Amino acid sequence: MSRLLEEYNKNICSQLMNKLSLKNIHEVPKLQKIILNMGIGEGKDDAKLIDKAVSELSLISGQKAIKTKAKKAISGFKIREGMPLGAKVTLRNKIMYEFFDRLINIAIPRIRDFRGLNPNSFDGNGNYSLGIKEHVIFPEINFDKIDKVMGLDITICTSSKNNNQALELLKSFNMPFKLENTN
Repeated sequence: MSRLLEEYNKNICSQLMNKLSLKNIHEVPKLQKIILNMGIGEGKDDAKLIDKAVSELSLISGQKAIKTKAKKAISGFKIREGMPLGAKVTLRNKIMYEFFDRLINIAIPRIRDFRGLNPNSFDGNGNYSLGIKEHVIFPEINFDKIDKVMGLDITICTSSKNNNQALELLKSFNMPFKLENTN
């Protein structure tokens, strides 16, 4: 079992139940899935960039990534329907917890000029999204073999009903959020 999942089952679940004053253990919020997405705009001109993004996203996540394709043609951007434009992967269960552990403890501290994650990036339904400008913060990526530094979108989907429950869940996993300004 993953280290974070074990921690959640032993300690975090009961702490959240008390903190959020929930009566049933099944009401306690938990992680459902993590979605990683790389949008490669230059991929319409160079197909090798898309293949490179798929292989690097597969390395980062530990699971095979897929190519994302344009849903419809946009003539202003010279994009045709079905043209590959990026890569994505959805993580669940054991792989999700292992990736989340690496994200919190290894990757996020390696971000340059990091001052904390924005606590206002929830969508209203308890899902948190963050963008990473450089995918090279992950230790699986060999910096010497990188042609182009790409961005990465990470969406963390939880089972919570609102943003406050999701924020408490992610804080209990030691996710580094910005502190509130005390002016």
